[in-house]
Amino acid sequence: MTVRPMTPQAEGAPRAVQGHGVAATWWYTFGSVVMFVAMYLSIWAVAVLAVGTWPARIAYAAAALVWTVAFVALGIAYRHAERLRELRIGWTRAGLIAIGALAAGGVSMAVGALTPFAALSLVLVCLLPWPRGIRARVTALCTILIVPLAWIDAGRVAPQDDDVQAVTAWFMLLAFAVVLPFTVVSMLWWWDIVRELDRARAAEARLAATQERLRLAGDVHDLQGHHLQVIALQLELAERLLHDDPGAALPHLRAAQRSVDDARSGTRELATRFRGVPLPDELANAADLLRAAGLRVELRVSPDAADAPQEVLGPVVRESTTNILKHGGGRSATLSLDRGDRQGAWLFRALNDVPADAGAAESGAAESGAAAGSEASGSGLSGMAERVAQAGGSLRAAARGRTFELVAEVPHGQAQGALA
Repeated sequence: MTVRPMTPQAEGAPRAVQGHGVAATWWYTFGSVVMFVAMYLSIWAVAVLAVGTWPARIAYAAAALVWTVAFVALGIAYRHAERLRELRIGWTRAGLIAIGALAAGGVSMAVGALTPFAALSLVLVCLLPWPRGIRARVTALCTILIVPLAWIDAGRVAPQDDDVQAVTAWFMLLAFAVVLPFTVVSMLWWWDIVRELDRARAAEARLAATQERLRLAGDVHDLQGHHLQVIALQLELAERLLHDDPGAALPHLRAAQRSVDDARSGTRELATRFRGVPLPDELANAADLLRAAGLRVELRVSPDAADAPQEVLGPVVRESTTNILKHGGGRSATLSLDRGDRQGAWLFRALNDVPADAGAAESGAAESGAAAGSEASGSGLSGMAERVAQAGGSLRAAARGRTFELVAEVPHGQAQGALA
């Protein structure tokens, strides 16, 4: 056993970020453990209140409170603990265990029994980040040691001349002392399983993304490699003919130009195919990006938004997010995707505030940026308006005072028409 400072480096590899569902599972699990521990302490509290003196009652309450604080602190630390090949106890954990063990001793002295000290101390030991399989062995060994302590306590509380009551008292003391650590260990085992499943899910997602990138890289290599090789051969042949027969070199130059156009067209089709992100995810990513830029974002998405034409509205979402970041300068934004007024139509709105001195300049900046973007790559607001119009919809953007709004309305099921 090694004792090291309780730092992220000492605890192991970098911690994986846990999702909201996993965090909720942890708090539900740990909350159940805390409630069970509180019930165990309450049972002994009833005994102290029934037969104990006031000093014993006060000592029991103080010791139980201190132990509970140490227990909760160790439990919260266990949430992010990593299981390693050897047990590593930080100074903070060591101090909490020492304080908790002293408090458990105070509980035992207040109730006049040894089993509470053993059971409560075992619970603290179980909260250490034991290597796989070690916690069960430690729990089993400590449980075996609890058996004679429960027998000693039973001899104290039960009548000496009544064997039945002695056995009953021993059984109850043993059950309470054993069930507490067993319950805590079971819930920690459940949490370990949930955490490993979450890590497996995250690893699977990263693997899928890596495979997709490799597939994209392979497609780009095959596409561009073929065209570049053809272009190189055509230019080399044109270079050889240029001095002796310029007329014969011209068709090869034109063929090379057509190959360049084919390569550009193929690249655009490939990029379009790999941009097929569902609209709910596209909107969630846009909201996260705006929040990362310091904006307050309100996101409203229809439950059936996955059925909306992603090929048309996806670029609109990306372009509107870019405009908010580049030209907005405000503090809040609203993104929404819902059914429009027309039957079967989808309505996307992007609303953001602008500084007080922006005024109408916002609209001009956005439109000029859109025009430039449209001429350069067909992805500006002008290009998006044309794409939406081809799908039978409409797109409008206007600044009103300190608010800039972009609205796109697209009929349902018109994506293919926009792409044709």
